[in-house]
Amino acid sequence: MHLHPPMPVRAAPLARLACRLLAWALAMLLTGCASLPPDLAGLPAQALPAVADAPLVRTARAAQPDAELSGFRLIPSGDYGLDARLALIARARQSLDVQYYHLETDATGLHFLRALRDAAARGVRVRLLLDDLYTGGDSALLDALAATPNLELRLYNPIPLRSPKVALRFAASLWHFDRLQRRMHNKLLVADGALAVAGGRNIGGRYFFQTAGENFLDLDVLVAGALLPRLGELFDRYWNSAHVVPLARLVAPDGDAAARQARFEALTDATHAPAPRPPPPNDMLGYAPVSQELQAGRLSLIWATAQAYADTPERAIGYQAQYGGVPLQDVDSVRYNLVEGIRRARTSVLLCSPYLVPGAHGLQVLREARARGAKVQLITNSLAASDEPFVHTAYRRYRAELVTLGVEIDEVSSRRVAGSPKLPLFGAAVGRLHTKTAVLDGELLFVGSLNFDPRSEQHNTEIGLFIRSRPLAAQMLRLAQVLREQGVWRVQAGADGALEWHGEDDGAPTVLHTEPDASWWDRLLLELVAPFTPEHML
Repeated sequence: MHLHPPMPVRAAPLARLACRLLAWALAMLLTGCASLPPDLAGLPAQALPAVADAPLVRTARAAQPDAELSGFRLIPSGDYGLDARLALIARARQSLDVQYYHLETDATGLHFLRALRDAAARGVRVRLLLDDLYTGGDSALLDALAATPNLELRLYNPIPLRSPKVALRFAASLWHFDRLQRRMHNKLLVADGALAVAGGRNIGGRYFFQTAGENFLDLDVLVAGALLPRLGELFDRYWNSAHVVPLARLVAPDGDAAARQARFEALTDATHAPAPRPPPPNDMLGYAPVSQELQAGRLSLIWATAQAYADTPERAIGYQAQYGGVPLQDVDSVRYNLVEGIRRARTSVLLCSPYLVPGAHGLQVLREARARGAKVQLITNSLAASDEPFVHTAYRRYRAELVTLGVEIDEVSSRRVAGSPKLPLFGAAVGRLHTKTAVLDGELLFVGSLNFDPRSEQHNTEIGLFIRSRPLAAQMLRLAQVLREQGVWRVQAGADGALEWHGEDDGAPTVLHTEPDASWWDRLLLELVAPFTPEHML
């Protein structure tokens, strides 16, 4: 005898789905408290001092006109950015300190890891620090790499579950969500304490124009001179942090050292990690590849004074500066120093951020800049160009008011930026903006990993260089002008006050009244999710 009538056949799939959801929810309740044991941090270590007879040190010091100045070279082309990193790795003799948010294990990422392995095999001390968010599916590869003598691999703010599925990793530790969503967004490579590359690029083919599909328009800067000890100090703060854990304490070694080394060799051989194609003879600024300049024993650098900042690794536990329990501004944070630079600007502000969500405070800073008579220009992704559409829902909450304030807004067109021969992404299927930079009053240049959004301000750690140099600022303004002429839509208010997008289509002036290059489905989805998008998490 049935207590309830039998379920109709057509409802069976829904019942099975409900059962699966119930089982998943129960599993998450039971496993959502997964955590790591305390005191996993590795032994402390410090950046090695530059050794005078190392080739990179000799080249850098030969170019330095004054011991108190730092040398810089902008790297706007992705293939040049990869060339610079591989050239520093290949020529390092003492040390490599490498810190990245995301290292993709495509052919480019594997080739990069193999280059680090080869450097360690030469006797170079290699310290590789990765954020743990995207490493869950790469444990076998990283374990094999970690068997290399002279190379140590550590992870920032590790997540207990090792899985390629990021959502599942978070679900398994739901009760620690606030800690786990705080990530290390820094990008830095320091070679022999003599030369460094910093900026916005992660490691992967799409950041270096090595794929035929999606590619990012980004910016790095090559650094030499007086700023190098400071960059080494910033790296050490993370390396020696209690929130950074050696891989060996998270992943049990799979086999003896020889077997793991052989496994790494097989995973990164030429069939899996072919050498990247050589860069063209000159970039947008007329420079030759860094590898060629190093081979010739010279570097084309612009010398200036500069400061470098990185957020405290204590952000992993929500650290906030305070005095007597009263919250204070963190004067060493990257966001604070960028905002203060904007506050001091009197004539012009150019801000380039792929993910642009100014928030009430950021909006007020820009409003005050306009009130002082400063020209304010913003460059960000259009809806079609963004790989984070949820961020776009928050950005557009501020867009109309920014236009009303007289702010010039240019949104990158994924189609036009990949179709212009004057831009580094010419020929790509899809082009996206990933550059994080600012030019203030035509003389202060910011280059770093910081997006102008709540995530970079409150949750992630970032690194940023502030360079006082009119020649470098002029180069960045020239790069921005080419982008604005060749690859963007200008957002303006129409006669009726509604937003319009002005640009060119097949050489003819075009005015659009909806989000450009986006399908009706993209626009509909944007409207559906916009009310539920938590701005503070973006």
